[in-house]
Amino acid sequence: MWSPVQTLSSASLPDHRTMNPCPVYERKSKTIYLFFVCILGNITEYHQIATGRNQARLCYVTSTDYGQSWSKLTDLSNSVIGDEIRKWATFAVGPGHGIQMKSGRLIIPAYVYYIHCRCFPFHFPLKVRPHALSFYSDDCGVTWQMGEKIQMKSCECEMAEIIECADQSRLYCNARSTFGHRVEALSKSSGANFDNPHVARKLVEAHHGCQGSVLSFPVPEPSEEGEQKPSDCLTKSDTKTWLLYSHPTSKKKRKDLGVYLNKSPLNSSGWGRPWIICNGPSGYSDLTQCGERFACLVECGEKSEIEEIAFLEFKLSDVLRT
Repeated sequence: MWSPVQTLSSASLPDHRTMNPCPVYERKSKTIYLFFVCILGNITEYHQIATGRNQARLCYVTSTDYGQSWSKLTDLSNSVIGDEIRKWATFAVGPGHGIQMKSGRLIIPAYVYYIHCRCFPFHFPLKVRPHALSFYSDDCGVTWQMGEKIQMKSCECEMAEIIECADQSRLYCNARSTFGHRVEALSKSSGANFDNPHVARKLVEAHHGCQGSVLSFPVPEPSEEGEQKPSDCLTKSDTKTWLLYSHPTSKKKRKDLGVYLNKSPLNSSGWGRPWIICNGPSGYSDLTQCGERFACLVECGEKSEIEEIAFLEFKLSDVLRT
């Protein structure tokens, strides 16, 4: 059962609007960190990109009672981004969820519209491109650092941890793009930087792209029905985790949200065909695991994808049937 809507009054700055919520749970201190950006007035993302003048702030609030109450706002813009922000037209976190890696590192996915070239002496931007990156913490959220940008053009993203059979860990990034397909990248440094970004040919994007969600989970034990045979898949993928990914499946518009499975997550060609979880108009989504089941929050509707937000549950066997 869902509780009534709660307004987080502390999650705001005066004269700013709050956008792009991105929570992460820190298991040691049992603290929820809710990240977001605060943007001055009604200034649009387009205006910031056109003028090269960032108006966004990196902020978070915390809860130690599972969302019943929330702390005052903390603004990390100066301490974490610092003078680098002068090269940013704008930026945002998520939207979606962050993760805590096996090592304890907290990961907040983000993206920046980076100013690669300005016109002097007028200082307006000539070349602005989006790049995914991460903010991370190694001390349970006390201090935060900023990772390097993914060099390939990439935008809204989510990240997941892939555990290899030798217990080595890699951070996987799945990002929105305008290439007609998603952009993927792997990090051996847990988000400090990403190597070899590439286009995922099996994951299509509509022309202007759309946010998508990615989730890693342990390879399941064999079921009595024999639906999963993880020992066979481990031989092929050499990982202890699989990946799920949700996104609209149409190449033309935001509709027919699908859930994809990758049993070989170190291989971008390992994605299977999507299982359609929401027919019709559908947009942004976010995946989570609920015990032995999975769940997805998704924008959807009959005529438009922004009519409502639906909560959908499913089993891994539903996706495996595709």
